[in-house]
Amino acid sequence: MDEWASVPDYGLGWLDASGPNADIVLSTRVRLARNVQGRAFGPRARLNDREAVLRSVRDSMNRIELLGGSHVIELVDLEPRVRRILHERRLVSSDLLGRDDKGPEHGAAVLLPDEHPFSIMVNEEDHLRVQAVVSGLRLQDTWSLVDRLDDALGREIAYAYHHEFGFLTSCPTNAGTGLRASVLVHLPALVLTKEIGKVLQGLSQVGLTFRGLYGEGSEVVGNFFQVSNQTTLGQSEEDLIDHLERMISQVIQYEQHARQVLLRDAANVTEDKIWRAYGLLRYARSLSFEEMMNLLSGVRLGVSLKLLPGLRVYTLNKIMVFTQAAHLAQAAGKDLPATECDAHRAAYVRRILATEGVVPPGGEPAGTERT
Repeated sequence: MDEWASVPDYGLGWLDASGPNADIVLSTRVRLARNVQGRAFGPRARLNDREAVLRSVRDSMNRIELLGGSHVIELVDLEPRVRRILHERRLVSSDLLGRDDKGPEHGAAVLLPDEHPFSIMVNEEDHLRVQAVVSGLRLQDTWSLVDRLDDALGREIAYAYHHEFGFLTSCPTNAGTGLRASVLVHLPALVLTKEIGKVLQGLSQVGLTFRGLYGEGSEVVGNFFQVSNQTTLGQSEEDLIDHLERMISQVIQYEQHARQVLLRDAANVTEDKIWRAYGLLRYARSLSFEEMMNLLSGVRLGVSLKLLPGLRVYTLNKIMVFTQAAHLAQAAGKDLPATECDAHRAAYVRRILATEGVVPPGGEPAGTERT
């Protein structure tokens, strides 16, 4: 089997910056946790349980219209680099990949459809993690898609459900709806104006939490925050989605106001910071991922404020994904040590930015350099 042929372009739809408020909201993600009735789940699940769950998913595919053309990829069959690429695209979690360098468990798999922006993780912390990731702030649309798929799966697979507690999950904090909705937002102006602490504290007081780019356990880099609901029990899915959307809309307004404050009170400093970030990205010969993300944050702010004409948000989103270690290694055709990876990252960024017609203030478009 050609491992890479199954996933060369999959999971990249959210990069296109086509959704509402795409300059601030990179993506919307909705996930449902489900377990199969009569099968042990969580740490108690044994090989026969995991294999039975995977068979149930395979058997259901042909009877569910939304899954037409889908294929199931078992992670133990993939090279480590390809598994990491799936993680870098947010198609699988670190839990599904396996902890402590032991690799994925037998039965761990991901279902990838051909025409829809969702995926299904099989035998992660829960038997099924049904999720969709789309561009911009589109919580209602994303929830509607995931809900349709969940209903179709529920007609084929008996879920573990309790009349009082709702859907049963490995972690009690997911019980009830099993819903986790999250929005990945870029908030540089709130960070620069030192308002971010107050905003994040306010979110925690209304039942929301924040994490880094890859969710739980990941650090915040480049002023990107993943905001999601904490509560899953005692409220309907629609109420949880509506609450998160209202809160994120407020955060967007706060960020937009902070950006106007920067332009009003510190225009020269802000513009200098943005162009310095662009210059470093445009000409650096070595970039760590964290350094690149911090510089990318400044450039992204400049694009939103129309201080970097000719540069697209899509390009910046693409850089975020394709400069991660596994993607760089795949492009190079070999695993890369850290220092070599930093050089390849810088070369990729220079090459991509050279194709965009950015015009410096009072200057001509920069010519394409050799990389």
